[in-house]
Amino acid sequence: MYNATEQFAAFNQANVSNAIKLASLSIENAEKLVQLNINAAKLAIAQAVEGAQAAASVKDVQELVALRAKLAEVGVQSATGYSRTLYELSSEAQAGYSALAEQSWADYTKGVAAWVEKASQSAPAGSDVAVNALKSTFAASTAAFDQFQKATRQVVDLADASVRAAAANATKVTNGKAKRAA
Repeated sequence: MYNATEQFAAFNQANVSNAIKLASLSIENAEKLVQLNINAAKLAIAQAVEGAQAAASVKDVQELVALRAKLAEVGVQSATGYSRTLYELSSEAQAGYSALAEQSWADYTKGVAAWVEKASQSAPAGSDVAVNALKSTFAASTAAFDQFQKATRQVVDLADASVRAAAANATKVTNGKAKRAA
């Protein structure tokens, strides 16, 4: 016999489990971001100290110009590295959230499909049309969401490739300018 209360309790338990997973994933990603910023701050302080020491030992204008170019190059490389790492962390986080959402959707779809099947088995005689309409609507919405998910994944992959290409190009341009300045 079909028991709606047990089915809703199972849905609620799945929602609580997903909320816990989401919170855990969020905390993990926040920790990575905080660690990145702490490391960036340490690096910035170390570079500032090194730059100040180098500036204090400058003896002529040529050395000052060379030092300025070197410090600018180091600053651009640090900023590029920070941006690249930040993007990688963002991509990892997005992949984790997407995987969680996909798994949640798959579990939800299975649960609803099981619920519809059980409900249709215990439906009164003559309700075949309504049950078939419900099944058809559910199948159509699932297919639409799957298509939306595939399209979203393609857009994300395209954006990822574009950002990676832009970062690689920026690194090449920065290295080329640094070599010409030296």
